[in-house]
Amino acid sequence: MNSLPAWTLEPAGPKDLDPISDLKDQVMRADLERLGRWDPERSRRRVRHSFSTRYTSVLLVDGAFGGSVTVRPDERGGRRLEMFYLAPHLQGRGLGSAVLRHLLADADAAGEPVHLTVLRGSAAQRLYERHGFEVVDEDPIDVTMHREPAR
Repeated sequence: MNSLPAWTLEPAGPKDLDPISDLKDQVMRADLERLGRWDPERSRRRVRHSFSTRYTSVLLVDGAFGGSVTVRPDERGGRRLEMFYLAPHLQGRGLGSAVLRHLLADADAAGEPVHLTVLRGSAAQRLYERHGFEVVDEDPIDVTMHREPAR
């Protein structure tokens, strides 16, 4: 049986900005290149803009940095999921689903919907669909998704 490694979500600190930026570049570059949108400086700017020690968490796996996620209030109500990055060596083992289930259980307990945007054609879209997200809008680059709280 394939068991998950021990993981925790911890509040991000200023020292986590560079590792999160590096991880985003690593995990999103191929999709951004496929869409003709790869620009390393823009990528880092977007992480700096979205990074918040109030809303961003780092994923520690067996005590080591393994990813990040930001969950902030959404202007339409509910929560917005951003910067959900998982190190490549940890992908495909159920860890992303476990973290997402944890985040969604918290939103469900609060009775809040969750909104997110994912790159068109990204494998992450299938992950989100498996967890109840539905597409609400698409453009040539992004897919906007929404999930109502579980009843």
